[in-house]
Amino acid sequence: MEFTKTTEAVSQYDHLEQMSVSDLLKHINTEDKTVPTAVERALPQIIRLTEVVSQKLKAGGRLFYIGAGTSGRLGIVDASECPPTFGVSHELVIGLIAGGDQAIRKAVEFAEDSHAQGWADLQAHAVSKNDVVIGIAASGTTPYVIGALEKCNKEGIVTGCITCNEGSPLAVTASYPVVVVVGPEFVTGSSRMKAGTAQKLVLNMISTAAMIQLGRVKGNKMVDMQLSNNKLVDRGTKMVMQELDISEKEAQQLLNIHKNVRSAIQAYRNETH
Repeated sequence: MEFTKTTEAVSQYDHLEQMSVSDLLKHINTEDKTVPTAVERALPQIIRLTEVVSQKLKAGGRLFYIGAGTSGRLGIVDASECPPTFGVSHELVIGLIAGGDQAIRKAVEFAEDSHAQGWADLQAHAVSKNDVVIGIAASGTTPYVIGALEKCNKEGIVTGCITCNEGSPLAVTASYPVVVVVGPEFVTGSSRMKAGTAQKLVLNMISTAAMIQLGRVKGNKMVDMQLSNNKLVDRGTKMVMQELDISEKEAQQLLNIHKNVRSAIQAYRNETH
């Protein structure tokens, strides 16, 4: 199959500058509605990748996301949310972006064009065969990402990817490719839109399912979340109250002592049995 970038295809809408705000938003919403269906079509690929991620994490390995621009930022967002949500180490899921941390806020010109820098950034974290590396690139052509995955393949490191172009160099390079074909963007080539949304949905699926597989959720509750603000302390209190059928005051006292929902519940049960 000949490779064509559908993410760069011409928008199905034209004369956008002549549209009202209402029409602009309705059309964007119409396009956005197609994204979950595109993700659903990629479910078999997402399942295969998530299963290997879960296996690697259970065996003591780490998960790396590596990308440039919007794709890189999305990986960093997902990685940064794992410790507070699931109580894991900041070193378990690591997001890397072309141009380094400064590129999170401000684009670094031509950073994504280096074929060697992605592997160098992974080496700075002592990446090994125990780990899994997921390259994120809507276009599927980003040298920074492709170069990193090619080197990982040579070193026997498991590779996955999240891209939105079928048959792209990145999809061909990754051992576990996830290809979510969302088609042309509302604004031609603006892959931060549908493609970015698709990538975010897939990242949510991978990390959440993997953390559940690691035992970081009990029932449907985030029992290992960090109690880092009043909202989360209140949520944790309600979890303890519900799980143990005790008063709010008792639950608060338990959390004050144990600083963790799972530990508070376990300690109470140990004391009462």
